[in-house]
Amino acid sequence: MKEYRQHKFEVPEGATEIILVRHGESRAATTDNPFPLVNGQGDPELAPQGRQQAVAVGERLKHFPINAVYVTSLQRTAETAAPLCAHLEIQHRVEPDLREVHLGDWEGGKFRIMAHENHPLFIKMHEEERWDVIPGAESREALQERVGGSLRRIAQAHPNELVAAVLHGGVIGHIIAEATGSAPFAFNGCDNGSISSVVIVDGKIIVRGFNDVSHLGSVETLASLPT
Repeated sequence: MKEYRQHKFEVPEGATEIILVRHGESRAATTDNPFPLVNGQGDPELAPQGRQQAVAVGERLKHFPINAVYVTSLQRTAETAAPLCAHLEIQHRVEPDLREVHLGDWEGGKFRIMAHENHPLFIKMHEEERWDVIPGAESREALQERVGGSLRRIAQAHPNELVAAVLHGGVIGHIIAEATGSAPFAFNGCDNGSISSVVIVDGKIIVRGFNDVSHLGSVETLASLPT
C-alpha cells in the first residue's frame, strides 16, 4: 500500500527567505536627554545590553548562508548588524523604508515615557490598535505602503536567496500581523535581539518563525560574550 507521509517545508522555487532580527536594546529615555532625531524619528544608540544581544545574534547566524544583510536608516540597526556582518565579511545595505513606525509628537523617547506613565492616549492606542491615535503618528495604511514596498524590493533582488534584515519591533509586528491577517497589534511583543523569519513568494508572505530568543540565554551568558 502506498504511504503518504508528512513532509518538511521546502522553500518554493524563486522565493526569498528573510530573517527578521529586532535590534538590540537601545539606551534608556530620559526627559533631560532626548534621543537625537533622524528625519524626525528618534535615533538612540544601543545600550550595553543591546551590544551584548548583537554579539549573540551574530554568533547565532554566522554559519547561515546569508547573501545580504539589510538595516534601516536608524543607527541601532546598523550597530546590531555589525557583529554578523563581520562574521560574514560583508557590508550591510540600508533600506530606509524598513525604519520604525513614526511616532509623531511622541518621538525622541517621549513614547517610552508616556507608556511608563500609562497616558490615556497610550491606552487608547492599544484599545484601537492604531499608532495614529498619537498626534502626528503614522497610520497603518502608510506603514503598509512603505514596508510592503520595501519587502517587495528585497524579494525581487534576492530570488532563491536567504537574507537578514535588522529592523524594529513595530515593523516586525506589522509584517507578521499583515501576513497572518491577525489584529494589527497581535505581534507587537517581540524581544530585543529576537529572530523571526518569513518566506516571500509570488507577493505572498509565509511566516516561518516569530520571536526566537534561544540564542540570548541568561544575563550571565550574555555578559560572558566578547564585545
